[in-house]
Amino acid sequence: MSTATHCPYCALQCATSLTAGPSGATTVTGRDFPTNNGRLCRKGWTAPELLTAPDRLTSPLLRGEDGELHPASWDEALDRVVNGVRAAQHAYGPDAVGIFGSGGLTNEKAYTLGKLARVALRTSRIDYNGRFCMSSAAAAANRAFGLDRGLPFPLTDLDRAGTVLLLGSNVADTMPPLVQHLSAARAAGGLLVVDPRRSATATLTADGAGQHLQPTPGSDLALLLGLCHVIVHDGLADETYVRDRTSGYPSIVRSVSGWWPQRVQQVTGVPAALVRSTAHQLADAARRGRSGDNGCYVLTGRGVEQHVDGTDTATAAINLALLLGLPGTPGNGYGTVTGQGNGQGGREHGQKSDQLPGYRSITDPAARKHVAAVWGVHPETIPGPGLPAVEMLTTLGLPDGVRCLLVHGSNPAVSAPDAGAVRAALRRLDLLVVADFFLSETAAQADVVLPVAQWAEEEGTMTNLEGRVLRRRRALRPPPGVRDELAVLADLAGRLGSPVPFSDDPAEVFAELARASAGGRADYSGLSYRVLDDEDQPAFWPYRAGSTGTPRLFLDRFAHEDGRARLVPVAVGQPAEALARDGTVALVSGRLLEHYQSGAQTRRVRELADARPGPELELNPVTARRLGIPDGSEAEVSNDRGTVRVHVRTTRQVRQDTAFLPFHFPGSANELTSVATDPVSGMPEFKAAAVHVRAVPEETRTA
Repeated sequence: MSTATHCPYCALQCATSLTAGPSGATTVTGRDFPTNNGRLCRKGWTAPELLTAPDRLTSPLLRGEDGELHPASWDEALDRVVNGVRAAQHAYGPDAVGIFGSGGLTNEKAYTLGKLARVALRTSRIDYNGRFCMSSAAAAANRAFGLDRGLPFPLTDLDRAGTVLLLGSNVADTMPPLVQHLSAARAAGGLLVVDPRRSATATLTADGAGQHLQPTPGSDLALLLGLCHVIVHDGLADETYVRDRTSGYPSIVRSVSGWWPQRVQQVTGVPAALVRSTAHQLADAARRGRSGDNGCYVLTGRGVEQHVDGTDTATAAINLALLLGLPGTPGNGYGTVTGQGNGQGGREHGQKSDQLPGYRSITDPAARKHVAAVWGVHPETIPGPGLPAVEMLTTLGLPDGVRCLLVHGSNPAVSAPDAGAVRAALRRLDLLVVADFFLSETAAQADVVLPVAQWAEEEGTMTNLEGRVLRRRRALRPPPGVRDELAVLADLAGRLGSPVPFSDDPAEVFAELARASAGGRADYSGLSYRVLDDEDQPAFWPYRAGSTGTPRLFLDRFAHEDGRARLVPVAVGQPAEALARDGTVALVSGRLLEHYQSGAQTRRVRELADARPGPELELNPVTARRLGIPDGSEAEVSNDRGTVRVHVRTTRQVRQDTAFLPFHFPGSANELTSVATDPVSGMPEFKAAAVHVRAVPEETRTA
């Protein structure tokens, strides 16, 4: 018997069917679905191997007096957690306990984590790894539009696009089935890719399919200001749209006036003629789109957002889209390509430090009152805003910081910036509790490890990059000794003396989530498992009670009270650290086709691990010769935060002032990335770190 569900990886959430064979092996096939049309990438095809991985956790583990992890009963493990939580809070107060969640958790689990923090633990210290992923794009969309949904239109709208400007997103590697939706733009010569590296996506622009704009790392904001300058000063803006649907235009004119194409070239390295021709191409496509033909879309990804000016860079991209009249105009559009599987839903229902379910602000008295009524508690008992992820991680183990941390669905020992410092902070904790299905690098440091069900063994919902809410269905029962995470959280809440009950039934939790979200920006109140089981009726939020959902946002008005979008002036500031000076190169981190996030799952799939067994440093051949590093040899990459040894692959895909290193592996890119963060979003500076690269002497090289 086959079970209809969705892939466990990225936010494309490709539809799949799982079939359990008589021998216990599970096979996967792609289902016909708008996002993937039956296609899967290498990660999706091999995902069932995770279900029978030999190192699957099937028993709770407790760290003994000998310093080693040993199997234990569930009662022993949960008692250890409860006793540790109570000791920490008795000694240091409620905020001594923290929760670190994930954009890979189901909506039900993300919602329950937020409720557990605020009701059972009474702590404000909760955040999640989506702070590393979507926070700048979300902050920019909220202040411009009054609402944040990654793609405010169905992905299939791109099928008719004549021009797509894709900034900082390597979809050909990170979500390959999406590339089919760019076919029309490529056929029209309209795929415009902005990336300092000639990524797999950038190569799709070859042979007249488009253009690759290759700015220096960290200069995307200047490039966008230059494009806006041309739009304004060459009279290319949609004046009617700007007048009727936006506010702030005069301030934008002033803010871009100094960014003429020749200056942009000096700062970014992108030729002035290409800046000007790109702006004109976008404007021409936008005009066609308003007539219903081969329109224009602007899409952003992590490459332009994971900077200390990421919110302003995403804002500049929105300003460009608004000047062109794209958002809310059928045939045109603006959006951001969400990364994690539930990156959208994960930030909507309460595991962010400053939010309550329904994408409500935790400081809003009306929001607190509404959610408190659903939970059955008094509004004053709900804590205020906590700390964003990077800031919270820096407090671990400190006297006035988090002393006990619960980690769910995340591996910050590899995925967090300055990962070496994070691992040291984890060791300072009085108690580290990790719920996972494998002994990840973070779980390996834990005092308590809780084995929980995997994607094919649980019921729940996910919200994909379009804001489409999807059903994840159980195809298999988890192995003996493994518990569903909702059941674990409900058990913990009861043992901690929660004043209100916690359900372990996913449908009941979703029904409560829907009530809690009612009236919020991300309103799910009209949804239920019964509604979601009918995939012929797609469920795009907001899906208010009595409605049929909202596939396309902003058609009539934006979410601000006056219905207008905000044009917000932004300016180029100082980078987190000086790049390409004193013999350094700029290190850019990113993803590989074969791996996902910290690699805790994909590094356990034989086919994927064999294809990409470890990190390689990509260097331009000219740079490698200058540094005396032959192709294939070992190099040492270092800065004040750490040192890693990796093998080098020379390629002209990277600029001479740039190096590329993936972050899916321990001892890789995030040993070197900075904890500097965007002041608005809390996003870390992942995409530009100054590093020294030197050849490793032959006598000290590893095998």
